[in-house]
Amino acid sequence: MNLFDILVRAIVLMTAIPVHEAAHAYVADKLGDHTARYRGRLTLNPMAHFDLMGSIAMILTGIGWAKPVPINPLNFKDTKKGMAISAAAGPASNLIVAAISLAVAKILLYAGYGIGMNYVISTLYTIFRSMCFINISLAIFNLIPIPPFDGSRIFNYFLSDKLYFKIMEYERYIFIGLLVVLFTGILDGPLSLLAGLVFKALDKLTFIIDIIGKVLFF
Repeated sequence: MNLFDILVRAIVLMTAIPVHEAAHAYVADKLGDHTARYRGRLTLNPMAHFDLMGSIAMILTGIGWAKPVPINPLNFKDTKKGMAISAAAGPASNLIVAAISLAVAKILLYAGYGIGMNYVISTLYTIFRSMCFINISLAIFNLIPIPPFDGSRIFNYFLSDKLYFKIMEYERYIFIGLLVVLFTGILDGPLSLLAGLVFKALDKLTFIIDIIGKVLFF
């Protein structure tokens, strides 16, 4: 890890993670649960979502977390559906930020071809491309269907209430087990494969920039 990696991860910490948490809060608010709004969490202010350990993990590993957005499922008309939709909002926001970051990176790349690739353009290009990959990783990481990740809330929508609440009883132990598995690196391959597939999809999604760039500069 070098100074540049720390810079990029700090940028992600101050942008992508607040967007992720604010997305949870916004969707929950729209679905009828205003808990996050009342507690000042319906905001993009990074300090409102700051978690010390999650921030350190973000800087050191590229994967971090914020304080969980408070959600009261009893305020949803359909408890499990409301939890699933509000949970999905977080990873979805990361994918949107990833797509925007990739689009900006492509614009910078083609601008570099047109006006000459200088240090500023090259650095910004690398930053935005790295932001794209980190946001993809955050989205995939959060979609793991194990508590307390967002994926578990989505997955639990398809479970019976009895099994859902049984899993919630062991949420802390399941999470510790997952951390051990992640530490061994067993999931590195599958997660990297998924990240590559998502990147290819976003690359195709932003194809219009490639078309325009090639017409203008080639």
